[in-house]
Amino acid sequence: MKTLNIPTIDFVGKRLWAIIFSSLLLALSIFSLANNGLKLGIDFTGGTLIEASYQQNVDLDLVRESLAAADFKSANVQYFGSSNEILIRLEPQKISSAKLSSKIIQLLGDDVDIRRVEFVGPKVGEELTNDGGLALLYALIGILIYVAFRFEYRFSLGSIAALIHDVIVTLGVFSLFQIEFDLTVLAAILAVIGYSLNDTIVVFDRIRENFLSTRQTDPLKIINGALNQTLSRTIMTSLTTLLVLLALFFLGGEIIHGFASALLIGVVIGTYSSIYVASSMILALGITKADLLPSEKEEKLISNRP
Repeated sequence: MKTLNIPTIDFVGKRLWAIIFSSLLLALSIFSLANNGLKLGIDFTGGTLIEASYQQNVDLDLVRESLAAADFKSANVQYFGSSNEILIRLEPQKISSAKLSSKIIQLLGDDVDIRRVEFVGPKVGEELTNDGGLALLYALIGILIYVAFRFEYRFSLGSIAALIHDVIVTLGVFSLFQIEFDLTVLAAILAVIGYSLNDTIVVFDRIRENFLSTRQTDPLKIINGALNQTLSRTIMTSLTTLLVLLALFFLGGEIIHGFASALLIGVVIGTYSSIYVASSMILALGITKADLLPSEKEEKLISNRP
């Protein structure tokens, strides 16, 4: 019978280095979030987003000067995909989108083509900000309850620690590099939570099986064995996911650039946290084989099943 080639990497033995690395990542992320904040998109801040296209290359400075002369002093202008396409962000305006488009065309010239105009009121932006934060909070609470029932409360705390780690680091990267944070990025953050949790649950399931199926009582060896046994699955899942996300990142266009960026960061960090953060947490909380053994009442129920 052919035996499987299971690696023997000492993940648990390197947990101190992982803790130091994670602490540095979290410290840098929190520092950047506290000082730089997030570059919130129009979905959260409110305002008008205008995508315009020219037949030739456009000078951003000239566009900014034209907008400033028309009292659009806080306008944000940037290239959007190419040097003849621009994206203009304006604060909430009192005129309608149609009138605003006409005014922008008069300012920018007749050769400009207005591709899209999106308007979000400040009240709607505030509601989206609050709802987005609540969505993240409810997701984490639901996961905490699910994992506590599915496994054991130490596993629940370990999974939540890994998810909070992933979210903070992902937000920290967006804050550090001032990548725009909009609703699509928020959706990507929620997707990262689901991906990371799935990866963590697979590892936890193998850890529990190893605790219950072996006479080995050393938690370090049991957890290390489980991590090595699930390593090939973790790598294959992450690599195939990353291939798709890289295609989206490079070929998907500017509109989903932030979405793909958040998922790329989240998948890499989520894979790392499933191996090191979650397992290190349950080890620090003192998980033992006795904690996973069914109680006498549960054993009687299982034995009475047909």
